[in-house]
Amino acid sequence: MAHLVFMEDSVDQHVARWAAFWASEPAFAPEVEGALTRMKFIQRWIDRNDLAIFTEDLTLQDYKTLHVLMVQPWPTEATPAQLAEAANVTRAAMTSRLDRLAEAGLITRQMDGADRRRVLVRPTQEGREMWSKYIFKGMAVDQRALHALDSEELAQLNGLLRKVLLSLEE
Repeated sequence: MAHLVFMEDSVDQHVARWAAFWASEPAFAPEVEGALTRMKFIQRWIDRNDLAIFTEDLTLQDYKTLHVLMVQPWPTEATPAQLAEAANVTRAAMTSRLDRLAEAGLITRQMDGADRRRVLVRPTQEGREMWSKYIFKGMAVDQRALHALDSEELAQLNGLLRKVLLSLEE
C-alpha cells in the first residue's frame, strides 16, 4: 500500500474554523465535513476544467446532450422525453438543446414509424465525431483530477465511495 503523506489543505482550514465555532456541538463531525467539502471542491474543479475545453463549435450543455444520446440505454436513439430524464433537465430545456444540435447537423429528429406520436432523436455521423472529439478531452480532465492517486489508491477510493453510494441507494 502506498504511504500517505498528510499535508494541510484549504479544507483543513475550513474544518478548523467550523470546529472552533461548533466546539460544543456533538452533531458536528469534522471528518464528514472534510470529506464532503473535498468531494465538492474536486467536482467544482472538474466542472471548471470541463467547461474550459469547449469552443464555439459546441457548448458544454450541447455536449452533455450528445453524450446522453450516445451512452443512454437505447441504441443511439431516444425520445426527447427519455433524453430529458437521462440529462436531468426539463423537457423544454431538452427541446431547446435539440433545436441547436439539429441546426448544427449533429442530430436528426424523425417520427417513429411504429408510433407517429413519438419523435426519435439520433446522432448524425458529424454528431458522433463531435462527441468523440470531446469525450477524450473530458477523460483527460478527469484523469488529471485524480492523478495524485496510484491504481491501488484509486481502487480503494472507488471501494469506499461504492460503500457510501450503496448505503444511500438502500
